[in-house]
Amino acid sequence: MTFDILILSNGPGEVTTWVRPVVKALRQKLGWERSHIRISVVLSPCPNASGKEAEIARSYPEVDRVQSAEHFWQFLLWGKTYENWDWRSQGVVVFLGGDQIFPVVIAKRLGYRSVVYAEWEARWHNLIDRFGVMKPEVAAKVSPKYAHKFTVVGDLMAEVQKEDTGTPGRGEAGTKKFSVSPCLPISASSSLSVSPRLPISASSSLSPSIELIGILPGSKPAKLAQGVPLTLAIAEHVQAQRPQTKFFIPVAPTLDLQTLASFADPEKNPYTETFGGLSAQLINSESPILQTSKGLTVDLITHHPAYDILSQCQICLTTVGANTAELGSLAVPMIVLLPTQQLDAMRSWDGLPGILANLPGVGTSFAKLINWIFLQRKGLLAWPNIWAKSEVVPELVGKLQPQEVAEMVLDFLNHPEKLEKIRAKLQSTRGESGAANKLAQLVYEEIEKYKQIMEVTTSKVVN
Repeated sequence: MTFDILILSNGPGEVTTWVRPVVKALRQKLGWERSHIRISVVLSPCPNASGKEAEIARSYPEVDRVQSAEHFWQFLLWGKTYENWDWRSQGVVVFLGGDQIFPVVIAKRLGYRSVVYAEWEARWHNLIDRFGVMKPEVAAKVSPKYAHKFTVVGDLMAEVQKEDTGTPGRGEAGTKKFSVSPCLPISASSSLSVSPRLPISASSSLSPSIELIGILPGSKPAKLAQGVPLTLAIAEHVQAQRPQTKFFIPVAPTLDLQTLASFADPEKNPYTETFGGLSAQLINSESPILQTSKGLTVDLITHHPAYDILSQCQICLTTVGANTAELGSLAVPMIVLLPTQQLDAMRSWDGLPGILANLPGVGTSFAKLINWIFLQRKGLLAWPNIWAKSEVVPELVGKLQPQEVAEMVLDFLNHPEKLEKIRAKLQSTRGESGAANKLAQLVYEEIEKYKQIMEVTTSKVVN
């Protein structure tokens, strides 16, 4: 028997941290024979999308075909993919991001079973076949008559802590492999020794005297314009006091190095003056770096995901967004930064606020108003804090000054017991690991139901 598995997903966070481990687990569970099991990924629109999500999904050797978000509505409404894909008569729709109504509609049209991964809330209980939920609390809200559909699988984000093992190559010719650099040492001259594809669970290979700090300023211009000069200025202040600190930026797969470097160039980014006139230039060598005018070097890590190095950090400086979820799942202490020196610079809001803030001509006024309202009403911003419903990691919002933030970083480094306390809280916040394998088991069970139905049907025909 042959089956199609259709993965529905949307944004960059879901594609990298949910889809990636699940397709790995599906292949391990169901095998690599494409004539038996075919895996397709269809993306839906996401306000945080970069436009490269489809390319990233195509880079996964477990995936056979991918449709980008721009063609989603045609598929949802009419059942036609852009490339007019064929569909096998039996299959499973797996929901890994988007709106939970999507698997209801698509599974019904294709005549497939449906499996939904639900972090915080599960919907359409009567129309979905199986739910894999992060925590028991999600299932506890469900009517008893649907309880049999729910299985606690754990936290897909926790899969980032697992070893990134290799997988067999792609079986179909002509499929583009997303370009990522191999894992290199932090810098050519650095005393750090980070092994290629170092397992997350392995003991650190860093010298005890090295203090590693990750910088995650975001991937969109709205965040990078202030985030890059702010974090680099903070790094300069920290290293002036503690020369043993080493800094790196795990470059988002949707961002090229030249674009990243442009946000540290005063001629291209006027906001560098806001943070003390910082400037830095890109130096392309065996390991690319950003070097500031004061001599600070920040290594640029281009393999993705960079969990092998992030997991070795004493602390990270990050903006709000999916970065905080990934660091939280790695139990890496962080300081979350949202500078507001230029209220009109932050235009990366979701939904209607984001549309208004980016309108030609009047967008700047809307952006200032929206951000002012946000500052008056803001709640918790970082995902670990939202999960815990309390401030586990510091959130700094306002007209941030590099030296003041640097003092906070130095205080943490001088008092490692504070960092350990944060690590312990982060480890207790999320669900258990192993979610990808458990979700793959649910898909396997739905496939087995098809086989049982066929056996019963065949038996009746014979009799």
